[in-house]
Amino acid sequence: MRDRPTVLLSAAMSVDGCIDDASTKRLVLSDDADWDRVDEVRASVDAILVGATTVRRDDPRLLVRSPERVAARVAAGRPPQLLKVVISSRGDLDPEARVFTAGDTGRVVYVPSSGLAQATERLAPVADVVEAGDPLDLHRVLEDLAARGVRRLLVEGGTAMHTLFLSAGVVDELHLLVAPFFVGDADAPRFVGPARFPHDSAHRMRLAEARPIGDQVLLHYVLEGSRE
Repeated sequence: MRDRPTVLLSAAMSVDGCIDDASTKRLVLSDDADWDRVDEVRASVDAILVGATTVRRDDPRLLVRSPERVAARVAAGRPPQLLKVVISSRGDLDPEARVFTAGDTGRVVYVPSSGLAQATERLAPVADVVEAGDPLDLHRVLEDLAARGVRRLLVEGGTAMHTLFLSAGVVDELHLLVAPFFVGDADAPRFVGPARFPHDSAHRMRLAEARPIGDQVLLHYVLEGSRE
């Protein structure tokens, strides 16, 4: 039995692979129907993870929104909300960010050894700050989450986290929404950055579903053979 959670990675991108544009205003890639789908996925997992850039740029709440889904979680003996997880290289996050203030739920911030002192000073009142090696060891993060009872983990961005998890071969399912437009900006953040990925042209992902959602398309891949 592996010592890590099942990992789902969810992202939305333009046709040319951008997850945002280079402006200060957040680019809307999906619609209400897709947000409801994402909320359903969130309700099915134990924890949700983002990187520090996503916290700074989007200030997300990372909550299950539907009261009915929250009630269903409680009825099943689960916490009403997800454990919120952030990976930060420096630990210099704002303790007033909504990830730390919205909702009654646990929060964990993983940092490399070099960022532990700053992260503890800033974030200890609002989150459990955990040292995860130097450089940060993703497998150590996943082992710690498993020890906290996390069986299913949802990764929601951004570029650095997508690249980290996919290149490490620890993603079991990929939910990729494609919006029908181009961004066309060289400075816009991409779905992933340069890396060596285990699922290359010789080791293809398995397409489990391709589903239209309005004028968008959801591609659901199973990443068979992910490393343990």
